Amino acid sequence: MRYLTPHLLDDLKKKMVFVGGPRQCGKTTLARSLMKGFQEPLYLNYDDAHQRGEILARKWTDTQDLIIFDELHKHRNWKNWIKGLYDTTREQHRYLLTGSARLDVYRRGGDSLMGRYHYWRLHPFTLSELPKGMSQREAFRRLMTVGGFPEPFLDGNEREARRWRRERTDKIVRDDIRDLEALRDIRGISHLLDLLKTRVGGPIVIKNLAEDIGVSQPTVKHWIEVLERMYVIFVVRPYSQNLSRALIKPAKVYFYDNADVEGDEGARFENLVATHLLKSLQFLEDREGYRAELRYIRDKEGHEVDFAILKDRKLMELVEAKWSDDQPTRGLAYFSEKLRPPRATQVCAELKRPHTVKGIRVVSALDDLSKLERAGLF
Repeated sequence: MRYLTPHLLDDLKKKMVFVGGPRQCGKTTLARSLMKGFQEPLYLNYDDAHQRGEILARKWTDTQDLIIFDELHKHRNWKNWIKGLYDTTREQHRYLLTGSARLDVYRRGGDSLMGRYHYWRLHPFTLSELPKGMSQREAFRRLMTVGGFPEPFLDGNEREARRWRRERTDKIVRDDIRDLEALRDIRGISHLLDLLKTRVGGPIVIKNLAEDIGVSQPTVKHWIEVLERMYVIFVVRPYSQNLSRALIKPAKVYFYDNADVEGDEGARFENLVATHLLKSLQFLEDREGYRAELRYIRDKEGHEVDFAILKDRKLMELVEAKWSDDQPTRGLAYFSEKLRPPRATQVCAELKRPHTVKGIRVVSALDDLSKLERAGLF
């Protein structure tokens, strides 16, 4: 059972439910698992030619209590179609829609479905969501080597994970992104992806990327936005509220697939911490309705903190990711004293024992990242 299961079942009693997230993170499997809780459920995939015809012809019975539409967003007029269906049959059926990131893209395009659905974002496996029988230590090893997407994570084979990852990237770049944006420069966006994989954790300078690829700066900005909407990467922007000191403004980029990160173990571990924090914050938004943000802080004098967590624009926690340092970093100590957040935490991959230094918690990743609901946020 995935972590969203009870929440989806509860929301289905009230409205339609949409589930988005990265390609191959388990959305279809999750949707199918919900069918066992209904007496006469129906699953239809818009990608299947025969089932697509059944969808458009509305070939189902009045007794089918749950109807799942997979990839329905590929229907050009899907929003108006599902709106009309829901408005006229909401007393007879429950509706669940799953799809790629394009479902979220279309969701932002208008409000014709306002008030008719709840939207949830599904993430890959993390330390806060372990398959039965897998230890935290083994899960950490797999997250650092093959990533948290279900197929490679459950298999645990690094060679097969590399093959899976290459095929997934090709599918996203050559099919999903091209369909969404009608992009022709597939080689250029693939080059951008390769460059971003080596720059995780550092400020992304658009000018430098544009020069390396040989395209304009607006083109690079647009490509990054597309990759973000497709749940390939996520962008962490600087936090500046209550800070008079000049800040470094470029954003940082992280990957939903931890195994995409190229470089040393420190960069991959920072990406792992980022994915755990984002999963927690998006769960907070989708379940509780708060606005949650993941930011970072860095000033021109060299003070830096990897992550700043905001809830309804209020700073709740500073988080630093370190492989083995057991003393708070200079930047974390500086901004903790200056900003006085409710919590300041240094998360370590290797740590003999947790402790506190001047109000800053120094904790093990295995313990701290195993909690989906972070203290102070819920």
